[in-house]
Amino acid sequence: MIVWLWLSVVIAVFDQLSKYYMSQILALCEPGNCASIVLLPVFKLTLLHNEGAAFSFLSDAGGWQRWLLVSISTGVSVALVIWIARLKANERWLAVALALILGGAAGNLIDRVQLGYVIDFVVVHYESAYFPAFNLADAAISVGAAVMILDMLFFSRQSQELQDKKRDVGNG
Repeated sequence: MIVWLWLSVVIAVFDQLSKYYMSQILALCEPGNCASIVLLPVFKLTLLHNEGAAFSFLSDAGGWQRWLLVSISTGVSVALVIWIARLKANERWLAVALALILGGAAGNLIDRVQLGYVIDFVVVHYESAYFPAFNLADAAISVGAAVMILDMLFFSRQSQELQDKKRDVGNG
């Protein structure tokens, strides 16, 4: 199932291209000066730098978090590659899920190593209630996690039942 790593590469490349493009067309949002491109009343593009992890966790830690998060992300990425390599041919949905997560992790890891922060630019809100800003890598990680949950709930069970039927037919 290592063939699914192409999806991870595509995600990481598009993530980096989108971050580069947004960095070119948007000014960094800073207190008192936050220019955005409003696309819908609940959706806008705003350039932000996140030095922390998800939901800006550890963003005010003073800099040491960069290398901790790089280490964790590198370790998780290596584990995902090994996991994907060990998947069986019938575990396609899990391979897709893991490839999406790996691509997102790689996209954010590149930012963290090169820049010391992750570039976020997608902002979703309703009136004054804001969801944390995110990027394509974060979206890929979220979609990958959702696909993994769906796989565990629906597809893995069907796949196991099919394998059991094949085994029963072969033994019968």
